[in-house]
Amino acid sequence: MSLSRLDQQMAFLVEADKLKSIDRSNVLMDLSRPENVGEHSWHLCLYAMTHANDAPEGTDILRVITMLLLHDLVEIDAGDMPVWQSHDADQHAQTEHAAAQRIFGLLPDDQGQYFYDLWIEFENCQTPDAIFAKHLDHLQPIIQVSDAPVMEPAHIPIAHHTLTEGRAKRLAHEWPVAFDYALNRILRNDLEHSDFAQRKLFLSEADRLKNVTRATTLCDASRYENSAEHSWHLALYALVLAEHAEDSVDLLRLIEMLILHDLVEIDAGDVPVFGDGNADQQAQDEIRAAERIFGLLPEPIGQRFFDIWTEFEAIETPEARFAKSLDRLQPPMQNLMSDGVSWRDFNVTLDVFHARVAPKIASGAPTLWRWLSPKVEEWFVVNVASSEK
Repeated sequence: MSLSRLDQQMAFLVEADKLKSIDRSNVLMDLSRPENVGEHSWHLCLYAMTHANDAPEGTDILRVITMLLLHDLVEIDAGDMPVWQSHDADQHAQTEHAAAQRIFGLLPDDQGQYFYDLWIEFENCQTPDAIFAKHLDHLQPIIQVSDAPVMEPAHIPIAHHTLTEGRAKRLAHEWPVAFDYALNRILRNDLEHSDFAQRKLFLSEADRLKNVTRATTLCDASRYENSAEHSWHLALYALVLAEHAEDSVDLLRLIEMLILHDLVEIDAGDVPVFGDGNADQQAQDEIRAAERIFGLLPEPIGQRFFDIWTEFEAIETPEARFAKSLDRLQPPMQNLMSDGVSWRDFNVTLDVFHARVAPKIASGAPTLWRWLSPKVEEWFVVNVASSEK
């Protein structure tokens, strides 16, 4: 039996979850562990949003963010290739192209071809959108090293070489303010306060979201998901599934909303949907967190991001309704693949699921709810029956 369009899209999104298990050679800014490729991709999208005004005239930020959401999916098959590691470039390129064809081939033909073509454009790095996306991809790992409170000694010469002689050296004449900032931070030179430095303070603070643990596991149940990689996955859900929104949505606004929506958890923590938290207290904590975190940014960027976050929380616009639907859709998908780890953790029943999750999905994405509902019901029926034996 052939898969429906939505079946194909969901198969792609489940496969994409594997990117969260691919580690990179750089580490989080607190040096606690290696960064994975899913959370790296989220951070790059946040970089693109924060530095949108630095993009050359004519750059399409939605296309830049789309490239960054997709660019490293090939590493599910090909793995991460550290900049300092010698390798056969032609062989690695062939491996990545085969990965792109397989992974994007999971999607409906039109969508898969569009994503594959964007990935090729990013790799060729000839268009303004691809060049800016590449600049961000090259800059972020250097900033991970240079802005860390304590720099990892082994990473300092790698970052310096990458910036001055390696793949990021183009920044010196194509984005000199970024080059100068990164070089002076590596050298630990004093820097004057600037708009650019203020944005980097926000982006470095955002790195902490990678250590906020959620109640839902990865699809393979190997560990619990963190809020940064969850945000990347939700933005990818939005990119793939926007056509199923109940109302027409602004795709850039929708994706930006999902990139930003959980940053408040740096201060307020994650509250599981099936937990017993105090909703009023949590709302107050999150507002204070939003004011502090977005307040790190210069105006008008900080206010714009705060407004997008507030819009998401209010659930009144088409973008916010669909974003909330996706935020409720992704965890059940993870649970269906992991055999209900977090449902078992919280002793969730079908009635509880219908009360706390179903309305949010159905209100903004009834098509997605009709697809998901029988799968969830089947899981609960089978597992309740087996538990009663």
